[in-house]
Amino acid sequence: MSSRLPAAAMALFGTSADPPTIGHQAILAGLGQRYPMVATWASDNPLKRHGAPLVVRRQLLQAVVDGLKARMPQGRRLELRQDFSSRRALDSVQAARTCCPTARLLFVVGVDLLPQISNWYRASELLRCCCLAVVPRHNWPRQEQAMARLQASGAQLEVLPLRIPPVASSQVRQRPDPALVPKEVLPMLVSRNLYGFTGHGARQSPKGT
Repeated sequence: MSSRLPAAAMALFGTSADPPTIGHQAILAGLGQRYPMVATWASDNPLKRHGAPLVVRRQLLQAVVDGLKARMPQGRRLELRQDFSSRRALDSVQAARTCCPTARLLFVVGVDLLPQISNWYRASELLRCCCLAVVPRHNWPRQEQAMARLQASGAQLEVLPLRIPPVASSQVRQRPDPALVPKEVLPMLVSRNLYGFTGHGARQSPKGT
């Protein structure tokens, strides 16, 4: 009889972190409670103009990771893996596979992205390489039809039972509010005057989305 243990799961969560919000923080915390390994990274979105350079967004995300690590259950790992960062999901998954050849990889996506995935770069190969871990979003439908189409294409889906604060980075860019960002990143936002955060409070004029 084989004594091989099942492969450890590794959740992969790439985000533009533009800026990181309490929503990103909640996702990472929930993943850390559910999976033994979680890797996250800051990435560029080719369809958006970002409010800060990638190197700055990576530093902000690192602050969130550092704040969460102390609260991780024993034996769980949460790491910033900027070497996984790519504009293409497949590249990120392949980088993770090279790093952890035996891990069961779960690529984390918001439910709102499900209808787009079939149009992603080499989508069929991506779906063979990993399971899609689906994060619900406030006031968004479950996208049952999109899920069915992906499963018909061979995708493995895992809908995560996470409750995420209804906060988007675009809200913070439009109207800076300290309550919407993790406390670990606020000093950096204020000291560098990022996203309209200043030492005298948040700027009221909206910043471009």
